[in-house]
Amino acid sequence: MFNIVLVEPEIPQNTGNIARTCAATGCRLHLVRPLGFEVSDKYLKRAGLDYWPFVDIAYYDGIEELFAKYPQAAFTFFSTKAARTHSEVRYRAGDFLVFGKETAGLPEALLAERYDQCARIPMLGGIRSLNLANSVAVAVYEAWRQNGFGGALFQGALRGKA
Repeated sequence: MFNIVLVEPEIPQNTGNIARTCAATGCRLHLVRPLGFEVSDKYLKRAGLDYWPFVDIAYYDGIEELFAKYPQAAFTFFSTKAARTHSEVRYRAGDFLVFGKETAGLPEALLAERYDQCARIPMLGGIRSLNLANSVAVAVYEAWRQNGFGGALFQGALRGKA
């Protein structure tokens, strides 16, 4: 469906939660090193629970390696410094949604170079940022909504019930 990119994630619980979101939405997870934890980290595994077999994960030694592998791909870079909101972006299946590390976000040079491809998630003033896992969920579900929730199963949904 979509590609979720975490650039140098630092907190294993966030990455585990994001992996679970990827499993639930059919997204592929791309992790750009260095990671702030070991992939075998117990917190990472615990946060992802038993969803790990359903997650397609790729690893890169730097963001340039990812760009080289997908030169024609559409990328959206999430930053609190972006002018447009995440809901103004028009997402297509296969797009890459890129998020920075928890303590610093994406590198300033990358944001400046691709500013027209940046988006922010609205928040009230005085708040630094949302949690990384929450930000990914907000973005993924907006992108998926725009694409009609393709592939979603609505098991147990109460259709036509108030």
